[in-house]
Amino acid sequence: MLNSFKPGQKWLDTNGKPIQAHGGSVLFHEGTFYWYGENKENTTVETGLWHSGVRCYSSQDLYNWKDEGVILAAVEDDPRSPLHPKRIMDRPHILYNKGNKQFVMWAKFAGTDENPDDWSTQYMGIAVSDKITGPFRLIHTVKPLGMNTGDFDLYGDPTDGKAYIIFGRVHTEIIIADLTEDYLNVNGYYSAHFPRSGPPFGREAPALFRRDGRFYMLTSGTTGYNSNPSEAATAQLIHGPWIEFGDACDGDTQRNSFDSQFSSVFQHPFKKDLYIALGDRWMDGAPKEKVEGLKWNSALSTYTWLLIRFDGERPLVEWRDEWRVEDYEDKPAEIPWWAKPIGG
Repeated sequence: MLNSFKPGQKWLDTNGKPIQAHGGSVLFHEGTFYWYGENKENTTVETGLWHSGVRCYSSQDLYNWKDEGVILAAVEDDPRSPLHPKRIMDRPHILYNKGNKQFVMWAKFAGTDENPDDWSTQYMGIAVSDKITGPFRLIHTVKPLGMNTGDFDLYGDPTDGKAYIIFGRVHTEIIIADLTEDYLNVNGYYSAHFPRSGPPFGREAPALFRRDGRFYMLTSGTTGYNSNPSEAATAQLIHGPWIEFGDACDGDTQRNSFDSQFSSVFQHPFKKDLYIALGDRWMDGAPKEKVEGLKWNSALSTYTWLLIRFDGERPLVEWRDEWRVEDYEDKPAEIPWWAKPIGG
């Protein structure tokens, strides 16, 4: 049994197999943590497969993860399906819609029937399930606002139930767009942020979270699967204006986000001010020579779960060789509204 995080080291599930939840997120639902992401177990140079669906794990402590299996399956018998394992599928994110009690997954797809490796055509797929452990079924694909959509995040506001997609308009800017009430599409309202001239300066891989009434976002630069410096920003309102802080990683002497790219930020529900940046070390499975066509043994890629501390309103990701949830103070119990004194 594991009792601590050791960023960058091999992480095995309770069956002793490497965890396959790349580019993923953690969702806390009804007393259980769920970690899901890209299943890369069959992705090697030899197979040429991009993915084997979306895989999910469950845990009670965030250290030890039980394999719940594939929750969105690859479609192996139809090369025209966006879920064919040789086509690009990245960064699944899931929201729970309390209104209709449905889990909604968005995933980034790319490519065309003629050229599955065509990164110039990028869009989203939306899948639904009544259970977090699936099975999810793909119901449609969309190109939000008619834009090519790069790496993305989803955010559901617990105060009003509204939800948003935050995505890179490829190599140019970050888009924040409102979702429809059912979370199955965008409703047309959006804002644009962090305009850049192009790679490597363009921002991607947004990870949005909220703390003390403010919104925060981590983004990476655009250097493919090679690590680069992350940047941090904050805003009072989700559509901005956003204040940029620059480098998000404290003590990152190599300027490569501790050799990571972050996919999401998870706020621990029971610990005071514990925010975790979930990152991947994508190139851990790559050969030392130049990687051709982005094909390498990404099944061997490892994870870096790193702490976020705050210097005023500035978030800073910090490296620790080992750390524990138990080192953080418990949140005080909330007083029910009916037990509060009048005027309190």
